[in-house]
Amino acid sequence: MVLMINLNPALPWVSGAEFSGVVLAAPANSKSPKFTVGSRVFGASQGAYATKVCATEEQLFTVPRGWSFTDAAGLFVTAPTSYGALVLRAGVKAGDWVLVHAAAGGVGLAAVQIAKAFGATVVATAGTPRKLEVARAFGADHVVDYRDASWPDQVRKLTPKGRGVDIVYDPVGLVDKSTKCVAWNGRILIVGFAAGSIEKVAMNKVLLKNISLVGIHWGMYAKFEKESVLVVWEGISRLIEQGKFKSTVFTDKEFVGLEAIPDALIALGGRESWGKVVVKVPQAGESKL
Repeated sequence: MVLMINLNPALPWVSGAEFSGVVLAAPANSKSPKFTVGSRVFGASQGAYATKVCATEEQLFTVPRGWSFTDAAGLFVTAPTSYGALVLRAGVKAGDWVLVHAAAGGVGLAAVQIAKAFGATVVATAGTPRKLEVARAFGADHVVDYRDASWPDQVRKLTPKGRGVDIVYDPVGLVDKSTKCVAWNGRILIVGFAAGSIEKVAMNKVLLKNISLVGIHWGMYAKFEKESVLVVWEGISRLIEQGKFKSTVFTDKEFVGLEAIPDALIALGGRESWGKVVVKVPQAGESKL
């Protein structure tokens, strides 16, 4: 979305990244293809806002058993980003207190479920009653409206003896304010900057509370740490099989057909949605474009 708004790429250009569907063709010269024609897959590749998309085998995974294509279309980025952040980078464990910002977003709902699966107590922030309701429905133990300026105090008071949370999961850009409610030796995961600006942090607080600021750029693991990609997806698969991780796809409204993409993007950009917004693209010519 940022790419389309800010860069206005020249034609020919097809937007979209994540997708799911059925394999229509596989490399003819491959003796043992990872996927064959008819395989149900999900993944990411440029040009997903289309009826057909070309992707390498490395960009694809098998749709989890019992999951629909709609469910799987929102899995490729959110789940591994949150699992990699919480498990690989922050070492989440049973007994931890985890604060998840923008908890009703795609990565936020994934983070809530993963933290709960590892035995943590989850405090979720969001900005509307509906989003707070969604965060709780996905497992958050406590919810806090971040529009209230006192939210750091509210979060801290929820923790045992007011010590603060052990881990902060931040895809927004709330690091500086989060230092007020993180515990001694806590970890703040920097996942993104959805607020739109790169914040400045008072580093004296980082020093005094022994805070670890930990970045996570999941997309670069395929280049620099390939072995961790498999580990993360194996972990996600286990959680799905155990019923501890479910689809985070937005279900309050359905978007069908290529012509629905503008409305879906408006809902996403206007913060009307929660979770992952997915557009269903019919394959029998029903779209009006």
